[in-house]
Amino acid sequence: AFEKFTRPMMGRKELLKNTLRKAAHGWKLIVDHRLTEEEAKWLRLYIDEPAYTDLHWGMFIPAIEGQGTEEQKKKWLPLAQKMQIIGCYAQTELGHGSNVQGLETTATFDPKTDEFVVHSPTLTSSKWWPGGLGKVSTHALVYARLIVGGEFHGVHGFIVQLRSLDDHSPLPGITVGDIGMKFGNGAYNTMDNGVLRFDHVRIPRNQMLMRVTQVTKEGKIMQSNVPRQLIYGTMVYVRQTIVADASKALSRAVCIATRYSAVRRQFGSRDGGPETQVIDYKTQQSRLFPLLASAYAFRFVGEWLKWLYMDVKERLAANDFSTLPEAHACTAGLKSITTTATADGIEECRKLCGGHGYLVSSGLPELFAVYIPACTYEGDNVVLLLQVARFLVKTVSELGYKKPVGTTAYMGRVASLMQNNCAVQTAEGWLNPGAIVEAFESRAARMAVQCGKKLAKFENPEEGFAELSADLVEASIAHCQLIVVSKFIEKLKQDIPGKGVKQMLEVLCYVYALFLLHKHQGDFLATGYLTPEQASLANDQLRTLYSKVRPNAITLVDSFNYTDHYLGSILGRYDGNVYPKLYEAAWKDPLNDSDVVDGFHEFVQPILKQKLRTSKL
Repeated sequence: AFEKFTRPMMGRKELLKNTLRKAAHGWKLIVDHRLTEEEAKWLRLYIDEPAYTDLHWGMFIPAIEGQGTEEQKKKWLPLAQKMQIIGCYAQTELGHGSNVQGLETTATFDPKTDEFVVHSPTLTSSKWWPGGLGKVSTHALVYARLIVGGEFHGVHGFIVQLRSLDDHSPLPGITVGDIGMKFGNGAYNTMDNGVLRFDHVRIPRNQMLMRVTQVTKEGKIMQSNVPRQLIYGTMVYVRQTIVADASKALSRAVCIATRYSAVRRQFGSRDGGPETQVIDYKTQQSRLFPLLASAYAFRFVGEWLKWLYMDVKERLAANDFSTLPEAHACTAGLKSITTTATADGIEECRKLCGGHGYLVSSGLPELFAVYIPACTYEGDNVVLLLQVARFLVKTVSELGYKKPVGTTAYMGRVASLMQNNCAVQTAEGWLNPGAIVEAFESRAARMAVQCGKKLAKFENPEEGFAELSADLVEASIAHCQLIVVSKFIEKLKQDIPGKGVKQMLEVLCYVYALFLLHKHQGDFLATGYLTPEQASLANDQLRTLYSKVRPNAITLVDSFNYTDHYLGSILGRYDGNVYPKLYEAAWKDPLNDSDVVDGFHEFVQPILKQKLRTSKL
């Protein structure tokens, strides 16, 4: 029922119909087996096909839970949870994505009828991209400019019915459809990303989500006693799941590339013996093993973010907002660096598999095509790093009178971090968690302070921020990488069962940290923290560590415990039986249904017979 092999060969209509069938079968299993919400989430993950259900459960329902009043939740959540209505999240427009305040769709209050009039005043105000909108959703959570008494009162969410619950046709005033094919074969084309326009569509006043801001019958704007910051709680949650997903996607790619690197042999045959396994070449190890270490690093930082979300949630309930700006900046930055590294890492894994990695049956092209939108959705990765930079610059400017908290606590020791340089004198000296953390703290602190000093020279801070934005992004990356490295090291302070498991994770932790240090050594050298000799010693140690990863590389990827169905890769098969299965799969391609291809007699034979002039072209 959930077979994936034929997906890349299907036409768009057939592909979407197949996805709708799988989603229905999945829902039947959820109902029949009375699965909990958590179990249903795992089932959808392992079905492994983007579908309208992702947005219904992942965005529409959580937004109502987070932003609806008790009354609204009572009305809408039972309908959504039983799937009697299907919802999507309509925020992004043709002309605006990252800049939510720039959205153009309007919701104008009409006190005569106690309704909002939702309208798309321009072409660029068309909703564009929401998943599930194109062909399936019956309702949308529409973000629009609230206009009351001719005045603009910010962007808010409104529940709008789009299609009839009888025959699924669009309701009056609604123009809706699919935005067309996206990158890749199969891949994200199983999702009906949509376009939506409103022509003065009327909805009852109580369909504006009013947990934070209310509009009364008389057209008065009231702020409830629920703080606006609550909305940030939802954002922290969504970004935490994206970091966890980055770890899953990268670990899949690394699992395929590692297994295939052990199967593939090339060159190095002695006296007619077997050739060398590709995984034994240092060039392969130096590209592959840091990605393996990154997959573990992202998993651990994802676990920590789960804790951070729970902490933020408890504090919000107690009206404590002190950690919110830091939690918001931290999740924004981690979403950015983990998704960028994962997208690049999947593509690197494809290259690590040589020519066969380019086959759709390797699983890597589809994994890449499905994953890369993560660099853009829920905040463009560069825009997010600029948000982190604003927070860092503010933290630096307040150091004299405000103690930095959470992941910026190290900034409180800025004086010593600016002065003390690296003391490592041997390659082994780098196998010291304290030395690693100090190196990353000093780099991040020095880069942030440097940006602060440069900004101070501008009369207009905003002008300075725009001019220095590329430097600010680099400072944000340094700060976020420090978080991932320090959370990996903190994880290793815990009790980790299993013989030799903790030692192996320590090796991976050093690989991750020293790989970053080598990759970004320009930062460490330019800030004056490292000497060229110390940077060279770190690289020597990194090379030694690769030899320690090698004997356990396969078991390290086996421990992700991915089934062959979930991996969807002939190269990454658990049994290593790659070549016979590649050969077998080739014959299943529709082109091989016949020996003489359709079109040969019309277009090729005339060329061969020198009769092109008389052919039916």
